[in-house]
Amino acid sequence: MTSSIPNTCRPYLPPEWAPQSGVMLTWPHSHGDWGPHLSEVEPVFVAIAHAIADRERLLCVCFDACHRRHVEEQLRAAGVPATRVQYALAPSNDSWARDHGPLGVVCRNRPLLLDFGFNGWGGKYPAGLDNAISRAVASQGGFRDTPLETVDIVLEGGSIDVDGSGSLLTTTRCLLAPTRNPNMSREQLEHELGDWLGIRQVHWLNHGYLAGDDTDSHIDTLARFCDPGTIAYVACDDPADEHYADLAAMERELRTLASRHGGPYRLVPLPWPRARYDEHGQRMPATYANFLVINDAVLVPAYDDPADETARQQLQGCFPDREIISIPCLPLIQQHGSLHCVTMQLPAGVLTAASP
Repeated sequence: MTSSIPNTCRPYLPPEWAPQSGVMLTWPHSHGDWGPHLSEVEPVFVAIAHAIADRERLLCVCFDACHRRHVEEQLRAAGVPATRVQYALAPSNDSWARDHGPLGVVCRNRPLLLDFGFNGWGGKYPAGLDNAISRAVASQGGFRDTPLETVDIVLEGGSIDVDGSGSLLTTTRCLLAPTRNPNMSREQLEHELGDWLGIRQVHWLNHGYLAGDDTDSHIDTLARFCDPGTIAYVACDDPADEHYADLAAMERELRTLASRHGGPYRLVPLPWPRARYDEHGQRMPATYANFLVINDAVLVPAYDDPADETARQQLQGCFPDREIISIPCLPLIQQHGSLHCVTMQLPAGVLTAASP
């Protein structure tokens, strides 16, 4: 596959802690799986929106004009300043903006948005509407004058994490799944990640999963960079739990990794919340690795669990200069995702500067 973009510059995917212009949310609606649970999940989105709008801009993707009016009222009632929020209209299958939103890279000191393909996590769910959202937003001027480049590769934002120094962390279960890019080898994928995201080193994890997760082990549920030398990861301390052996194997893999600057990473274990089950008895994927870094803060999922406070403390140590804000996320994991999964940060220069 070819494009003029990688030939004219080497795009660079900033780490999540780099300056942001805003965060994109695809608001839940009654036309999909959230329908029966809207009264539970919308307060979560409002809490996320409020925390973001306090520090940067918010881009809300709404299903249609009627839905936009509803979202505006929700945010107005919560005291979210209207000057901090902009809207775009696009019908959606679901609300997982991390996976259908654009990846924001920097090209010659200017932002560039990459629209990778999204096929519903390997064809598990309908995704045609979601796959068109970024182009719909761009056509409405939602990204201002930032160009949007379509990339003919299936890649979800939750499947990768970068340290800002050329290293990328991912899992073989996801990126090498035959339902995503069946005609691409591991070496070809590494080459494409280098061209499009400025990656020089790919760390592949062969272990790590969460029951109830249907993404084929997205890395943002398992292990995350906190700075170029630190990785926070989920650790199971219960030998009787079904995850114990595989997460212990993942931890051993993490200990073998070396950063681009040489030497091992500092590894910070995140606590293990008690098991939660949905109405059908299926275990839900509660994970503290699904945090979101924004300007001056880190939003951390909370699950009404004794481990919530430990997770806050561990991540405060990873981000000592940022405020740690807990967001109640039990409603989100009913649909097999959490806080990071419903958000997509946009680099500086993409959205109009917010009023102070």
